[in-house]
Amino acid sequence: MTEEKQDMKVALVLGAGDGIGRAISSRFALGGYHTVIVRRDPSKSEGLIQELKKQGATATVLSADIRKEESMSDLFANVESEIGEIDVCVYNGGANTLAALEETSAKLFQKVWELCCLGGFLAVRESAKVMGPRGRGTVIFSGATSGIRGKEGLSAFSSGKFGVRSVAQSAAKELAPKGIHVAHVLINGGIRSADIARLYKERADLDIDDLDNDLFIDADALADAYWFLSQQPKTCWTHELDVRTYREKW
Repeated sequence: MTEEKQDMKVALVLGAGDGIGRAISSRFALGGYHTVIVRRDPSKSEGLIQELKKQGATATVLSADIRKEESMSDLFANVESEIGEIDVCVYNGGANTLAALEETSAKLFQKVWELCCLGGFLAVRESAKVMGPRGRGTVIFSGATSGIRGKEGLSAFSSGKFGVRSVAQSAAKELAPKGIHVAHVLINGGIRSADIARLYKERADLDIDDLDNDLFIDADALADAYWFLSQQPKTCWTHELDVRTYREKW
């Protein structure tokens, strides 16, 4: 690792898809971090990497299985040795799967739980290992309404999001004395993205292009909320941030 890289702050964004993950990755890269984007298919973020470079920001895209212990351990070790010290870790993994209870197989339930909860546990555990000795760092989880309220057809997704919220709470209490800020963002609503468009079409036969913009959370504004959390002083930490549009019913 070069001296230049040693001095560079690193933001690790896990589960960085084309919606929330893309916005968060861009925000931290443009804020001066070297952002490491982690997703199943790295080629899907190459366009973003080039866009950020044109704006003078630096970013790297890597592939890892965020559900697997060995893969996550290797990822953190690789980033720390080859890129720089991880200052911020964002866990954005999840699978908003809709299925009736009787049609939810154990395999599907386990896969969704692993993406929503197990991966989050691995992320904060590995973060604690590298941030703890330095006495600083931030870990942020992307949550959802399903993390506080179950709904028909979302037994798998809700269980995973309920679970990762409890992981975040436990980790926050355990790691705060070590100087590590753990935060959980309750995202109450969707943002405009290819995934959300697909869900609207599949579940309600709606084209999101026909809907008002203010029905959706602005991705860039949401990314600003993650940035805000990462910059808080130790004397004023937020653990849970509840985000929604003014049109969202709650």
